[in-house]
Amino acid sequence: MAVPISACPACDAAPLAEAQAGAGYRGNGQEAKRLILSLPAIYCAACIVGVERGLSQQPGVRSARVNLTLKRATVEADPDIEAQDLADYLSGIGFEAYELDSGMLSSTETDKRGRDLLMRLGVAFFAMMNVMLLSVAVWSGATDATRDLFHWISAGIAIPTIAFSAQVFFKSAWGALRVGRLNMDVPISLAILLAVAMSIYETMQHGHHAYFDAALSLTFFLLGGRYLDYRTRSVARSAAEELSALEVPRAHRLTDEGEEVVPVNELSIGDIVRVVPGARVPVDGVVTAGESEIDRSLLTGESLPVVAGLDTVVMTGEVNLTGPLSVRVTAAGRDSTLHRMADLVAIAETARNKYTSLADKAAAVYAPVVHLLALGAFLVWLWLTGGDWRLAMNIAVATLIITCPCALGLAVPAVTTAASGRLFKQGMLLKSATAMERLAEVDHVVFDKTGTLTEGKPEVDDLERHSARDLSIALALAEGSSHPLAQALAQAARGAGVSAAEVSQAREMPGKGIQADWQGKIVRLGRAEWLGATAVDQTATYLRVGDGSVLPFTFTDALRDGAAEAVQALQAQGMQVTLISGDVPAAVADIAGRVGITDWQADTLPEDKASFVAGLGRAGHKVLMVGDGLNDTAALAAAHVSISPASALEATRVVSDIVLLGRTLAPLGGSVALAKSATRRIKENFAIAAGYNAIAIPIALVGLATPLAAALAMSASSVTVSLNALRLRK
Repeated sequence: MAVPISACPACDAAPLAEAQAGAGYRGNGQEAKRLILSLPAIYCAACIVGVERGLSQQPGVRSARVNLTLKRATVEADPDIEAQDLADYLSGIGFEAYELDSGMLSSTETDKRGRDLLMRLGVAFFAMMNVMLLSVAVWSGATDATRDLFHWISAGIAIPTIAFSAQVFFKSAWGALRVGRLNMDVPISLAILLAVAMSIYETMQHGHHAYFDAALSLTFFLLGGRYLDYRTRSVARSAAEELSALEVPRAHRLTDEGEEVVPVNELSIGDIVRVVPGARVPVDGVVTAGESEIDRSLLTGESLPVVAGLDTVVMTGEVNLTGPLSVRVTAAGRDSTLHRMADLVAIAETARNKYTSLADKAAAVYAPVVHLLALGAFLVWLWLTGGDWRLAMNIAVATLIITCPCALGLAVPAVTTAASGRLFKQGMLLKSATAMERLAEVDHVVFDKTGTLTEGKPEVDDLERHSARDLSIALALAEGSSHPLAQALAQAARGAGVSAAEVSQAREMPGKGIQADWQGKIVRLGRAEWLGATAVDQTATYLRVGDGSVLPFTFTDALRDGAAEAVQALQAQGMQVTLISGDVPAAVADIAGRVGITDWQADTLPEDKASFVAGLGRAGHKVLMVGDGLNDTAALAAAHVSISPASALEATRVVSDIVLLGRTLAPLGGSVALAKSATRRIKENFAIAAGYNAIAIPIALVGLATPLAAALAMSASSVTVSLNALRLRK
């Protein structure tokens, strides 16, 4: 349906050509603050003009730009201007507006470090081209005073340019030397400084050649390699950064006096916060008022929005889509689920597995060896040439540059960052430092049943064959128990319109069931053994009224989404798959048949599960255990690597190496393949680094590499390693 023109408050404004977005305000001398507003109702060019003009006329606003596609306004304003005030103003003139936290949009902003590298690269390129033009005149035959003049002009361009553009290397090198260690930027900085020093000396001595163009080219190509490396690695964005970007630093707290904006860290459990449409939920909590839809895709991978109403549990980072919500805080700030997830990912990404340790040790040994090689090359060539220190110095500089351990240092971080980022996008959270490495070695997978291969939400499948009296008694008893089967029975009975019978003295018997008095009779709901009956060959709970017969209520559990696909994918990779459960044989056999598992065990106790997994390990198998319950904890700990769903108990998630964020098990099969691919990429990167050095070092030592060629070769090796890691993203 077409939207009437009158629905847009800006459509009757002056023609677009006459509209002005700003009044020329340039600020109060303080650094501007960036504010972002969500504009869900805008849809035309006149809306853009109306919003930009309205915002620009507000005191303290320096500029305002609207993105119609994103339905978002970006405002540069004085530090004391609040986003909520601007949102209220726009709403008052007919444009629905809400504040968005700029932190959650950090991934779409141009990165400061990237801008800085690009700026220094541009300056180096401009200076390099100008000095090369001057060098052409020298190469063309300029002599004496003309040649010296061109050299001094080149020096005037090159020295300040290198002082600015090469700060990236100088600061890093000085930081390492100051604490008595070497890093890869020490030989780079030394090479650049030596090239400049040699050029100044040649100019002062009226020499035929100066090396300002080479020093600038060296700086330019090194910066180019550094920037390309930065860009390729930033493509595989850290999962920890993605989680942190979802955090909201401020919240709207509701008090008796009204609404106030406070930092999230100042919130307490029990506070009520307001979450407007378009904003992220700033806390973990429970909805106390309002109705909306929640987008959980960035946290769980679920593509469909979830309806949120009274008593719905929400988590930090979820997006409120359609209506305002009031949420009672259960955890905030560092205690929130999102923050704990971010901490776990950060630990996993920065931890050092055995490959990383090898790379770090190699790089640490490599740096002093590089300097010794350069010094040795200088002394040998000085002796061979009979004292030609200029040639000897050129070879030493080329050796310093070409043997820089950049590729070796990037071999592992580039792979682990790309792999963990891809796994996170698929809905898997790495917790352990060596989880990826161990996952690649798996040859046997053991699944728990309830809550892992199944949803863990049993449904009554025989409600209609029970009498109204029995159902009302069963409902009364089930309502007093927290057992999953009792809760499922109570929900089904209420859904069928059953009213609970009046019972008294209800009490739950741990491990047995619940008992009460009904019309002078003892009624029980619970295990078959407790009621003196023989268990049926299916998941069930049992009801007994007085001395009457025992009535079973049977249940079935739906398969978890992607369960069959995960099992088939693992089996296709040659892995043996086992299902082990404490449930009755019929229930276990049913699930095993539905997902395609032929090896299964039932009626197992927690210690049996742990013993089985440990036994496989002693037999030489690398076991992946997937489970969700407290009874799986020992088996998860005994496995070579372990995975639990996000719905698992916290104790289980703590033990696990990997957590499945979404409801589907489908990513499991691909995760093992990705882990194996990541291990191959790490080994390939070591081979690339080793092969590069095996070729480059002899070339540099025999004097066949100029400083410029050395810079190109070193940059190419680093970029090659990063690009090889990015193959994991496909």
